[in-house]
Amino acid sequence: MSDNPGTDQPDPLDSFDEIIEAETTRDPDLAVIEAGSRTLRTQGGPPQADVPARPEDPEVDKALREVEAELATRWGETKLEPSVSRISALMDVLGEPQRSYPSIHITGTNGKTSTARMIEALLGAFELRTGRYTSPHVQSITERISLDGAPISAERFVETYQDIKPYVEMVDGQQEYRLSFFEVLTGMAYAAFADAPVDVAVVEVGMGGSWDATNVIDGDVAVVTPIDLDHTDRLGETPAEIAGEKSGIIKQDATVILAQQPVDAAQVLLKKAVEVDATVAREGLEFGVVARQVAVGGQLLTLRGLGGEYPEVYLPLHGAHQAHNAAVALAAVEAFFGVGAQRAEPLDIDTVRKAFAAVSSPGRLEVVRRSPTVVLDAAHNPAGAEATAEAVREAFDFTRLIGVVGASGDKNVRGVLEAFEPIFAEVVVTQNSSHRAMDADELAAIAVEVFGDERVQVEPRLPDALEAAITLAEEEGEFAGGGVLVTGSVITVGEARLLLGKG
Repeated sequence: MSDNPGTDQPDPLDSFDEIIEAETTRDPDLAVIEAGSRTLRTQGGPPQADVPARPEDPEVDKALREVEAELATRWGETKLEPSVSRISALMDVLGEPQRSYPSIHITGTNGKTSTARMIEALLGAFELRTGRYTSPHVQSITERISLDGAPISAERFVETYQDIKPYVEMVDGQQEYRLSFFEVLTGMAYAAFADAPVDVAVVEVGMGGSWDATNVIDGDVAVVTPIDLDHTDRLGETPAEIAGEKSGIIKQDATVILAQQPVDAAQVLLKKAVEVDATVAREGLEFGVVARQVAVGGQLLTLRGLGGEYPEVYLPLHGAHQAHNAAVALAAVEAFFGVGAQRAEPLDIDTVRKAFAAVSSPGRLEVVRRSPTVVLDAAHNPAGAEATAEAVREAFDFTRLIGVVGASGDKNVRGVLEAFEPIFAEVVVTQNSSHRAMDADELAAIAVEVFGDERVQVEPRLPDALEAAITLAEEEGEFAGGGVLVTGSVITVGEARLLLGKG
């Protein structure tokens, strides 16, 4: 599977078990995509940092591992007690650091992280110091907390944890439940942003909105990316019910940027906006995508913002969904600067172009190998899978596409497989190393119902699944259009990146 089979480089598959074990001893949920998109892009915007490796200093590495081990003893991100009481108590004893800077708060079902990265790039291009808090992380836990477009250093991560640890323990002792993993990281992010200090924080919710740990901020701008069915056991079984939870980030007198939504979800969000006197900008009405065309390594867009049109914007990401994310991000930044309200003129077009050209979103239709082409995409729910399938049709000229799917057991796996069925010639089902992974045989049984027995192959180990898929794709011949799409879970995508030498 090496791009250079004649070299003496060790096969990354040989060390897979060791790599994954090293990445999951902290908490299986923490091993996800390693960042560092290699798509074509021009210079501009905030600095694009490589994914941090383990610290070279043994003492720093030891300290970081100790922090990771302590965090792993807390409730993981899939175990929740819907309340902001604990995080509110932590903010109180820390002196309310989250109120020392303005913020843009992002919720929705799909597209949150990509939109957050675009907002961060735009703000950075306009010379504002940014703090970005997103989840899950890609390779290193430090990536969740970024300053000026780059993950904070391991040293700073450890220092921030040690600074707030006494206050975390104080709150633990006062509450019915200890602070969770996500709550402690949220506290660290807000404290790090205040200490920097940042000019603006870009904050992605973990889940939902009303009771999400991030929701102790009062975002000047609230962004709602497309809402669909996901986490229905916690958020509700209809888009309207889910929108009710997510509308909790809409605060008094804020500006709300709404991506295109199901009608019932939009009604709930608009009702909440009216209740708190928030100003609303809706995709397709106040802003949107005017035109888009496929370009090398991405797409060329004309966006309509709150202040006018922005032509010839190059975005080095594939798919109509990313174009819509770009329109949402642009409107959010315009709203933050008062465009359309206090000022009529649009943002500087050259700065906007440079910012978007520098955007990356790892694990989102990311090409990690050629001959045959291997693409990674972290789609894990039906809406995300449908968007990915449509983008693959548009951006890649595959004559035979093989899917590698490893999913989590708590997802709508059938819906994901049905979305990919029209574009996969065959599918290799597998499982990742997470304790949440669906058993490969269980996944195969669903896949057979969707694809038919002759189109499904089962390889429980991800290295074997990748080998099998690449072999199937190579049957098209060296110069034909065979390809592989690895998808179904951010963890599956992350582990595939490591295997394919991107770790």
